[in-house]
Amino acid sequence: MVNVTDYAVQNLILESWTWLRKEEKPVHRGAIPSSTCPRQSFDVLKPLRQFIDRIEVKNPQLAHRICKLIPAHCPFERDVRFMGRTLFHIPPMCKFNPLYDQVVGLRFRALCYLADVCGEDVTRYC
Repeated sequence: MVNVTDYAVQNLILESWTWLRKEEKPVHRGAIPSSTCPRQSFDVLKPLRQFIDRIEVKNPQLAHRICKLIPAHCPFERDVRFMGRTLFHIPPMCKFNPLYDQVVGLRFRALCYLADVCGEDVTRYC
């Protein structure tokens, strides 16, 4: 827990120290250095992400189709073996997909719908 007097004293000492350093540029209050300004970025995939996030699973056929189409594990992850020895491992490339989180979330919503609302056993999709 921070003591209010200690906090105030530390800030006063820091402010007085910055004013005593005359060889540098004066410190302006409210000025934000350009290195800390947030950069405006344009996300091309934002509408598609929002569309996938807004999909509501309300139909058992749709939920089954989603669970069949979206795999539980990345299909590209492999262990390359030769004569019983692992030569190298290919990591899952699905994480590089910019829509990975939205697609996995959609599959999770479909699984939850089948398990909670329909009362089905979803172990075949895991």
